[in-house]
Amino acid sequence: MHPFALAGAAAGRLAHYAVSGVVGGLIIRGVSKRLPDGTPAARKVLVGGIANGIVAGRWLASAAEEARLKAGDMVAEARTTLGEEAPPPSAVGVENHDHGHEH
Repeated sequence: MHPFALAGAAAGRLAHYAVSGVVGGLIIRGVSKRLPDGTPAARKVLVGGIANGIVAGRWLASAAEEARLKAGDMVAEARTTLGEEAPPPSAVGVENHDHGHEH
């Protein structure tokens, strides 16, 4: 896997966890100060906040994947500019594929 792909995936995961944690903490802290414990309204607000956190996490994951793909396209274009053939996008290496059976 290309280093840019690994960095993009790691950055996407980190951003996802950071935003989800911060949003969830702020929601819980704000709701617990404003509403009495155990009310249905508090539960509804908390569930809505968690749902919004999930949506935000999905959006961040999508944005990170798009950035990773764009970086891969730029690397492939740079290799083409240098006269090299860009390898096919794959998470699994196929060179020196020798593990005891024939294809």
